[in-house]
Amino acid sequence: MESQEIEIVVRGKLGPDLVAALDGFSVSSKASGRTRVVGVVLDQPRLLGILAMFDELHIDVISVNPVDAGSA
Repeated sequence: MESQEIEIVVRGKLGPDLVAALDGFSVSSKASGRTRVVGVVLDQPRLLGILAMFDELHIDVISVNPVDAGSA
């Protein structure tokens, strides 16, 4: 996997400490109760690390999607 912008959608709102840990990512909460985390992931181990962190914190990941350059 090469560097790619990704979107991770999770259920609920992320606390300020977790948002700070996601430095370099844009985090936005929606009225629907979902949070969108968007940023560039340099390689697959980094992506897996983020997903493992969410899993350890019992954060429900709804989807992981590539972000098309035209939709960013």
